[in-house]
Amino acid sequence: MPGSIGPLELVIVLAIALIVLGPKKLPEVGRSIGNGMREFKDSLSGVGVDRNDEDDDVHSIEAK
Repeated sequence: MPGSIGPLELVIVLAIALIVLGPKKLPEVGRSIGNGMREFKDSLSGVGVDRNDEDDDVHSIEAK
């Protein structure tokens, strides 16, 4: 099946990443990618966004 990644391909990709980035930089890069993915997911799902705060801001601007 095209597009499927097997264990061998995964090991090859991780080995190349280790060679290119080095053992000290690899955990840092992984952590930043994970944080970016989490922020992206949260922004899509609307976690942490309070819609009432935005409505209050609009009403306070209109009142002025």
